[in-house]
Amino acid sequence: MPTNTAGTDAQELSFRAVHYLRKEITEANEGQTITIGTIPAGATILGPISGVQVDVAFNGTTPILDIGVSGTAERFGSDISLATIAFVALDVTNALRTVVADTTIICNPSATGNDSTAGVAQVIIAYCPNI
Repeated sequence: MPTNTAGTDAQELSFRAVHYLRKEITEANEGQTITIGTIPAGATILGPISGVQVDVAFNGTTPILDIGVSGTAERFGSDISLATIAFVALDVTNALRTVVADTTIICNPSATGNDSTAGVAQVIIAYCPNI
């Protein structure tokens, strides 16, 4: 039934559970802004279990990843290394992790010198909606 109310892209289950966004990035994404997904208003990001899982190390010159929002690309993660196979949690501890409005999370993989020719990682944002 039409409600004349704009819908939302934010993901939210109808019961209490930790939610997550997950997006694979590769060396081909270096230099691009990648949309991870949208979390709903009032959600709180769980920093210790959110971050990037590097499955295949990126081999460029100082490959890094920023995780944030449009206008503040490093709001949640700043210069996270993609050079080693590991899970790296969000590193911006003083970031306001409870969002006021539906919030689209983005990431920006890059290398400070030569671009990578190999590399695969999973960006994971775990959050609890305000239900």
